[in-house]
Amino acid sequence: MFVDATTDERVPIESMPGQERVPVEQAVERVEEVLETGVQSVIVFGIPTEKDERGTRAWAADGVVQRAVRKISAETDATIITDVCLCEYTSHGHCGVLEGTAAEEPRLTVRNDETLDLLAKTAVSHARAGADVVAPSAAMDGMVAAIRTALDEADRDGSDGGGDTFADVAIMSYAAKYASAFYGPFRDAADGAPAFGDRRHYQMDPANGREAIREVRQDIDEGADVLMVKPALPYLDVVRSVRDSIDQPVAAYNVSGEYAMLHAAAEKGWLDLEDAALESLLSIKRAGADLIITYFAEDVAPLLDGH
Repeated sequence: MFVDATTDERVPIESMPGQERVPVEQAVERVEEVLETGVQSVIVFGIPTEKDERGTRAWAADGVVQRAVRKISAETDATIITDVCLCEYTSHGHCGVLEGTAAEEPRLTVRNDETLDLLAKTAVSHARAGADVVAPSAAMDGMVAAIRTALDEADRDGSDGGGDTFADVAIMSYAAKYASAFYGPFRDAADGAPAFGDRRHYQMDPANGREAIREVRQDIDEGADVLMVKPALPYLDVVRSVRDSIDQPVAAYNVSGEYAMLHAAAEKGWLDLEDAALESLLSIKRAGADLIITYFAEDVAPLLDGH
């Protein structure tokens, strides 16, 4: 779900039929709608009121995700997953601290190690708000280790006095995240498209399947609890390779472009949306995914009851 701090009413997402930006004050209501369908978990993305070069609103105690998660945690029984990245919060739209400017685009790069501390601060702020699972999606090397260490050392009450920590907060890592053409609708929905350049120097090359296994194993060594492949449908071979290589839970993200293209074809009358959605999700499950993140969840959950 997309929680938007800039609006006081729900805003339909044109490129993702049936999806909306939801104001913070309606976050609980939206989650309750999801729970009524039988879906028990939500992953929360935020649209902040302001952005800057470092994405400081990502870890602000009064940030959009933090405010929404506190409400959802207090008033519902949903399992809350939060996206941990900076792209929705940086003025340049990249996933970390930049070295270079728009005028220096050919030399644009993200400062990996400097970004790790900010991702860790963001994850801790989400955990303090009530997140059950944090999902780092920035594709930075070492992000899982940085977040795991920070969660294990941070006091729940913020006193840093050696009290109870967030050792029980799980990490679902975007371990094999490809530089895909299927993210377009999401970037519109979350207002997270790069202002210049692209993310190919820190996301994975779509032609490279072997790297996925290396990335997954690295994240396991760093303490990840769940390993995600993103996108799902164009990378079913990678889902299967990961499933065959590890014995931890594997997640697959049925991303916005996969969702949007089925809707577009159905609107043209070229296929049946319900059948196509179920078949596509079945293929992801058959490939070996234990968990599926999908915008079809509310639609298919009632159809799966009893199956």
